[in-house]
Amino acid sequence: MKPDELMVRSAPGGGVGNGRLKLALIVVLFFLPELVATTLYFGGWRPQSRVNHGELVQPARPIRDVSLQALDGTSFRFSALRGKWLMIYFGPSSCNVACMRDLYKMRQVSIAQGGDAARLRRLFVVTDGRAMNHLRATLQDYPGMRVVIGSAAAVASLARQFTLSVGSPLDNLNRIYLVDPLGNLMMSYPSNADPEGMRKDIVRLLQVSQVG
Repeated sequence: MKPDELMVRSAPGGGVGNGRLKLALIVVLFFLPELVATTLYFGGWRPQSRVNHGELVQPARPIRDVSLQALDGTSFRFSALRGKWLMIYFGPSSCNVACMRDLYKMRQVSIAQGGDAARLRRLFVVTDGRAMNHLRATLQDYPGMRVVIGSAAAVASLARQFTLSVGSPLDNLNRIYLVDPLGNLMMSYPSNADPEGMRKDIVRLLQVSQVG
């Protein structure tokens, strides 16, 4: 027997030790990506593709039912809108430049959903009905926009449920609110929101949503 062969064979447990080391390295390499991802997640890091462009409402807030009226005077209950994703805008019927800009955003975001556009509804809640003729003329450019009116008490009851740290919809915030198909307020967009960011958020929500 050659001397080098004798040295290898005389090393007790050498083969077993190497095997265990290799197995340990394989296990570490297998779980390393998950370990890194978990550490980054709980450290607050998110990939850019997961960034929400709107402001999340945490926890999501269920919206209680309110009785309102459609423009033709028929009774309308807020709960009738459940089952679809819903963009909501609160504003006076005079609908100033900021109002028209937000209605335009809502329309374009809806159109941009393509085949999924039917899963998304748009609602204008009138907070001051003294210029309804003006609003009717404005809405001719925004087909598909539902408009509801109601008593001051009913509108206030609905608006209070959308109050965030920045204020109530009755403060003329020109803010767009997003309600999920189960009737929960879950996101809102400020008046300067980027419509492309809104589109991306809603595309992602419709892709992962199992309802609506």
